[in-house]
Amino acid sequence: MNRSFFAGVGCSLAGLVGLLLVVTLFGDNIRRLFGASAEALAGEPARQVARLMPPSQDSAFGGDVQGVAEAPAPEMEMELDASAREVRDEGAQVLKAERSKKRAGGAETDAAPGRAWFPETFLFEPLVVTDASGAATVPVRIPDRLTRWRVLALAHSRSGAQSGAVTTFTGTLPTYVDPVLPAFLRAGDAVRMPVQVMNTTDAAVEAPLKVEVPGAVVEGGSRTVRVPARGSVVEYVTVRVATPGQVAVRAALGATDAVVRDFPVWATGRPVLQTRGGTLAAPRTLSLTGEQDAQPGSERVRLRVYPGGLGVLRSELLNAGGREDAAGVAYSLLLAGRASELLAALGETRSAEALKSLSTPGRKLTAPTPPEPGEVDVEAVRTGLLRSTQRALRWSRAPDVATAALLAEGALAHPDNPVLARLGERLAAQVAAAQLPDGTCQGGEGWTLQRLLVATADCTRAVNAAAGTPEGKRRAAFFTARASGALERNRAHVKDGYTAAALLASGAVTGSPRDSLREQVREAVKRRDEGAAYLPVEEGVVDAAGNTPTEAEATALAVLALEGDAKAPVADLGAALLASYEPVSGWGSGRANRLALQAVVALFREPLPAQVRVVLERDGQVLTEGTFDAKALREVLSLEAAAPGSGGTHAWTVRAEPAVPGLGFALALSAAVPWKQASQAGLELAVQVPSDAKVGQPSEVAFQASTPSGMPLVLRHGLPAGVQVDAGSLEALLREGKVSAWSAEDGALTLSLPPRGPGEPFQVRFRVIPTLAGTLQGGASSLTSPSRPDLVSYVPPATWAVR
Repeated sequence: MNRSFFAGVGCSLAGLVGLLLVVTLFGDNIRRLFGASAEALAGEPARQVARLMPPSQDSAFGGDVQGVAEAPAPEMEMELDASAREVRDEGAQVLKAERSKKRAGGAETDAAPGRAWFPETFLFEPLVVTDASGAATVPVRIPDRLTRWRVLALAHSRSGAQSGAVTTFTGTLPTYVDPVLPAFLRAGDAVRMPVQVMNTTDAAVEAPLKVEVPGAVVEGGSRTVRVPARGSVVEYVTVRVATPGQVAVRAALGATDAVVRDFPVWATGRPVLQTRGGTLAAPRTLSLTGEQDAQPGSERVRLRVYPGGLGVLRSELLNAGGREDAAGVAYSLLLAGRASELLAALGETRSAEALKSLSTPGRKLTAPTPPEPGEVDVEAVRTGLLRSTQRALRWSRAPDVATAALLAEGALAHPDNPVLARLGERLAAQVAAAQLPDGTCQGGEGWTLQRLLVATADCTRAVNAAAGTPEGKRRAAFFTARASGALERNRAHVKDGYTAAALLASGAVTGSPRDSLREQVREAVKRRDEGAAYLPVEEGVVDAAGNTPTEAEATALAVLALEGDAKAPVADLGAALLASYEPVSGWGSGRANRLALQAVVALFREPLPAQVRVVLERDGQVLTEGTFDAKALREVLSLEAAAPGSGGTHAWTVRAEPAVPGLGFALALSAAVPWKQASQAGLELAVQVPSDAKVGQPSEVAFQASTPSGMPLVLRHGLPAGVQVDAGSLEALLREGKVSAWSAEDGALTLSLPPRGPGEPFQVRFRVIPTLAGTLQGGASSLTSPSRPDLVSYVPPATWAVR
């Protein structure tokens, strides 16, 4: 539906030459992605259109659809997120083709208008310039969702006067069809699916109703319905799904309406996942052995391609302002302070020039115009820097030495900002004053020598960051000389690769001790099957704060420690860093982000080509391909495809055209295999599901378990599609102390169980309410221990019969 929408703001700003409007349109039925109504779920017709989708009522099937992995352990999770957009687009194309056929046959009036676009917010215009009378016209396409829409317009004049207005309009049809879809189904499910037919006219309507589900079996999908004037009817069709994937439901009501909506079908087996990673400097061929007993339709492959140094830098600049912990704030300050030189080194001169004056309060930005696609949003970086500065001042009121060492380097990266420069100088002086007579820094009761050496390396880096003044230079030289002596004296006590890398990255070790430490780091580096390298963290090793470092932090330190070492696999270490990067969270903690970004930028400085074609092959046959656009470098290219026949050993090839060392990839092969009853170390679980459940009526689920004493446990139970938990019965278990916490989601319930005494049995019952009739597959149940993730007890899924 294309129409012109007039946006105006009635206010007392008459006579102004220009107004800036922010116009947003959004549906008032939040969490109603599929438009299910309470009447349809109960089998009762809605009596008026206004009752079809009440704004405040939560639908049993509303909300974003999310897959639920049945296995609780992270290594058992599997992603089966087939592209819903592709399914919807395919259904829309089918509807379009049908209409074209009817028009070609001279029956254009018989073609039903197809609806397949259902966003809840479909327009956001932050920069609309009005004419002299304060009016503007914004052409928009109205979505296919039949609902009431709200238009919000906010305006301001060049002189700063402000106003706003809100209006609504309704999108509807005389008669229309609305299938009520579940949030998900499982392979093997057979459900009675409600289909609402609405009539908003003053006359009764009789029309053919047709429901199709490609890839599934539909019983009773074609019939004639009669709908009274200003009324509705609910028809039911039985849908049987056999294989996992995305399913599109197409419902048509004569020549008046046709709609395409979709939902996922989950596999019923135990998810298994294999992953590999590397860089795209050259075609990479990997050997993967798939599951021989994989369930039909469950085998999928996913390839994710990660941006190089420039892409990671852009992404991190955009997200840096959201971090609030001390390490994250220190990283954000350091990143903003060095952004200009890093961007310039990576070839993005326009953004680098714009960021040069970022740290100076009151100075006008050199790039006031909006950024080009793919460029850094300078205004967003400036806002993030202001937030980080405020948080840094808060963290620096009474910091300990470890916090001061973290924040000093970030604050000193802004020499033109008097507030941050003074703060950095004060923090560096505090760190320098904490140096002990033997040259080490920090320390305390219970500290190991390994932690003390890492803390000394951190202090050295912080003090050296303040060497920009004569006083700071003298202080840094004195501190580094004593620290170097301490590190060299304790060289023989450095037993692990992480500590050796931390000492090297500090710059305090030179000469033969440096060569010896480099050799130790090289020997500690491990390789995965696909060739990517990483530095493991040995048991008992901690960072300066006493926390166990992440593998990403250790690998980044290895890159910085081995930079320039011709014998070191620094490119493969960089590949592991790229493959573990996430656009929102980076590499996890602020400490890991600081080191990993420094390592990635150092390794992958070459700008990417304008476009890179990425291809995934299995045994020489292309399974999927895509294009990595350099203008959208902060995005991760994600390619996914069905991979039937992946059982056994196959050669998988990932290649980029042209080859690019600065792109990392992660390949994941997933499948589902049959569940088997499993018990370990005294963990035994039994589940009893209802034998005769009815739609809308409470039923009981019972658990019985034998568990070791004194061990807290987590019980996860997979629920069939459309089965909702009764919160009251679970809250009763909480009050009785039988469970310590519970959480429910589509298709699963998780219970946290408190430790039990010797010989104390575990038995609980809770109520559920089915909202779908049919034969439904439940999910597996598992019992695990948070302290012992290697211990797990599984109960295979059960089949529910719901009338």
